[in-house]
Amino acid sequence: MIKVILRKGREESLKRFHPWVFSGAVAEIQGNPAEGDVVGVYSSDGTFLAAGHYQIGSIAVRILSFDGNVNDRDYWKVMVARALQVRVAAGLASRPEAGYEPGQAVCAESGLDPGQKACAESGTGSLRGTDCYRLVHGEGDNLPGLIIDYYDGVCVMQAHSAGMFRSRKLICEALQHVYGPALKAVYDKSSATVPFKAGLNPVDGYVYRRDGFDGNGYTVMENGHKFLVDWTEGQKTGFFLDQRENRALVQKYAQGRNVLNLFCYTGGFSIYALAGGAVHVDSVDSSRKAMALVDRNVALNGFSDGQHTSLCCDAMDYLKAVPEGKYDLMVVDPPAFAKHRGALNNALRAYQRLNAAAISKVAPGGLVFTFSCSQVVDKEAFALAVFSAAAQCRRSVRILDRLNQPADHAVNIYHPEGEYLKGLLLYVE
Repeated sequence: MIKVILRKGREESLKRFHPWVFSGAVAEIQGNPAEGDVVGVYSSDGTFLAAGHYQIGSIAVRILSFDGNVNDRDYWKVMVARALQVRVAAGLASRPEAGYEPGQAVCAESGLDPGQKACAESGTGSLRGTDCYRLVHGEGDNLPGLIIDYYDGVCVMQAHSAGMFRSRKLICEALQHVYGPALKAVYDKSSATVPFKAGLNPVDGYVYRRDGFDGNGYTVMENGHKFLVDWTEGQKTGFFLDQRENRALVQKYAQGRNVLNLFCYTGGFSIYALAGGAVHVDSVDSSRKAMALVDRNVALNGFSDGQHTSLCCDAMDYLKAVPEGKYDLMVVDPPAFAKHRGALNNALRAYQRLNAAAISKVAPGGLVFTFSCSQVVDKEAFALAVFSAAAQCRRSVRILDRLNQPADHAVNIYHPEGEYLKGLLLYVE
């Protein structure tokens, strides 16, 4: 194993189990690793610390194991089984009666009670009417650089590092082993996420597909609601699973309200608002493809055109033109305004402008669900931007709830940076 030697005193973060080694901490590299190779990380006195994927950039190594056991084929099977165990504990993966032996064995290796039968032939969904969840959330599941979303038997994976992309076939084998016959397909959608400098030229496509499987018009259930998922053409892996619990909260508050869903994508919040008894819902997004899916999802869930309107336009432009008081519940869920720390200040100004527009227009006694999914914008900075927006509008505003990501988007306690989604539920007088 190629050795990455750290500068003296730079091993403390690894001793606290943080999963990144920054390039500035590296004293020397013994060998000539290609991007994505597994390397060993050692302290300046030669003590082994961890093993992980080497990469070129500010993060030099993404840690996979603190005991070094990553080249064994069973490594991936055990790690995927452990990730599934978390979703079973969260009530998102089911525990059917009939077990699938190979997956069950891996679950046993990872500490999952075989009697739970999470890795079963029909291992989809939960008692809550949900058959989709995030199976692997990067550092949150000790697999930095890897995202896998599960859609009723279909796993859609995104590699955010060269190492994970190069390991995709082993990861697919692990998914087949853990889910067994329940696995319908594995789709790799890494072309937009693998670092271009790695020179891997990824092309999206199926790594595995059961004979006869056709993903066109694929429908999943979330809390009893139906949604079409397009993992080939849609954003991210096809659906924003991280807002599941916040969508349910919108449903709780929607009764009798006129609702505006800004940056609606495929209409998740809109469907929940309609199910909660909203008088009318307007969904706004600049993507025509997304709006077409919104309309299909509205019809799929049995709602009429008279209850919902789709508006394909710029969300901020629409909000500026809206008469004051037209809506008494607004959902403001924009894409990430800052993807790196250099864009932080501009992002905070954008959040302030957007929230000021929403707070100024919502009806008295109205609610604003506002979010940021920018990882570099922490909770305090986002709350300050919203505070500044409220002060600018000179309206009385109360925080009813602080919102975040759900359990399947797990945060590693040693990697607090993984807590990326934050939101506020505001009551505006």
